[in-house]
Amino acid sequence: MLTQEFIRTKRDGGAIDPADIAAFVRGLTDGSVTEGQVAALAMAVFFQGMSRAEAVALTLAMRDSGEVLSWPELDRPVVDKHSTGGVGDNVSLMLAPIAAACGLAVPMISGRGLGHTGGTLDKMEAIPGYQAMPDNALFRKVVKSAGCAIIGQTGDLAPADKRFYAIRDVTATVESVPLITASILSKKLAAGLGALVLDVKCGNGAFMDSPDRARELARSLVEVAVGAGMPTTALVTDMNEPLASAAGNAVEVRNAADFLTGASRDARLEAVTLALAAEMLVSGGLARDAADGMARARRALEDGRAAEIFNRMVFELGGPADFLESPDRHLGAAPLQTACTADRAGYVTGYDTRGVGLCVVALGGGRTRPGDAVDHAVGLTGLLPVGTRVDRDTELALIHARDENQAASARAQLRKAVIIGEVAPDKSPVIMGRQD
Repeated sequence: MLTQEFIRTKRDGGAIDPADIAAFVRGLTDGSVTEGQVAALAMAVFFQGMSRAEAVALTLAMRDSGEVLSWPELDRPVVDKHSTGGVGDNVSLMLAPIAAACGLAVPMISGRGLGHTGGTLDKMEAIPGYQAMPDNALFRKVVKSAGCAIIGQTGDLAPADKRFYAIRDVTATVESVPLITASILSKKLAAGLGALVLDVKCGNGAFMDSPDRARELARSLVEVAVGAGMPTTALVTDMNEPLASAAGNAVEVRNAADFLTGASRDARLEAVTLALAAEMLVSGGLARDAADGMARARRALEDGRAAEIFNRMVFELGGPADFLESPDRHLGAAPLQTACTADRAGYVTGYDTRGVGLCVVALGGGRTRPGDAVDHAVGLTGLLPVGTRVDRDTELALIHARDENQAASARAQLRKAVIIGEVAPDKSPVIMGRQD
């Protein structure tokens, strides 16, 4: 295969052969394909798209660029979930142990935050001692004994995707639906799953800001995953406001601890978490339908089994044995906690959710480049649900910052992100649709 002719074919809208796609991915992995050629193909795909067959071929080739796990030692269905990213989205921290408590094995390979979206891996690393990048032996041991493990992607899983994504990130081609699809699914297929459930975010805090674009991505992910041999379903969920009342790393872990122990649960967060748990249980053959799955998931949460499994997972991956008993003793706290108050009376009618995420980034709780350090302690808590009535000086959120300068900047940014109007808004459903 001449790489330049391969690129030319896609540039001109032609069909590219699966064998040539596989050869291109081999070159992507071993470095024989240059960064310029990778960027050129990414741009060609951005404008010309890919057929489902091409997207399946790219996904499988990237899966096969490294190690592909299997789980012969497990006597339970292996199912995972992936979210396309949002603000205050700590669902994975509750979902993995809930699903494990119901009888699934959940080897959850998660990512770090980038841009305005938070990363599950950064949240778990807010727990002292937690090994987010264990060796393969420990990963397998924890999945078998606890039922779930939330870890980061090793260099051995889908390494072609890591290079491809880094080049897409600096060439304005991240938003290509076929390339997003192959990036997400290659890693999930490499994890050896029996089934996958997707949470495709939609709204002003998501990468897919319109329902049409979110449905397009959900459809692509499901069709390509099924074409690659992995049963998959997707929920489209609302990201026009933060999902949890907290945004940050340690503060979202604290929010998850309250959720698991029953101390408090944000309503929209609970709805999404249980809906995804139900999908996972149906996909794994452990529930008859969504209603049965929802009931099983709720029981695992209410009777404490999910909390017990989360605590066991944390301990077996190096964290404190009593984490859920004393989360505040273990999680880092920012030196300054100060209120951001409303500057007028009315109703919270909406959010610039991306702005909320960028507020956390500005505090130091996120990154704008992959190598940036993250301050796990900073963030926001007490974010109000859309529809809340506020008076002048009502607390919109509590800012967790390093100093007053940081807090003042966050306060100004957050006031712009919280939209206050005179009329109470209509309620919007948090589950916007389903794709199978």
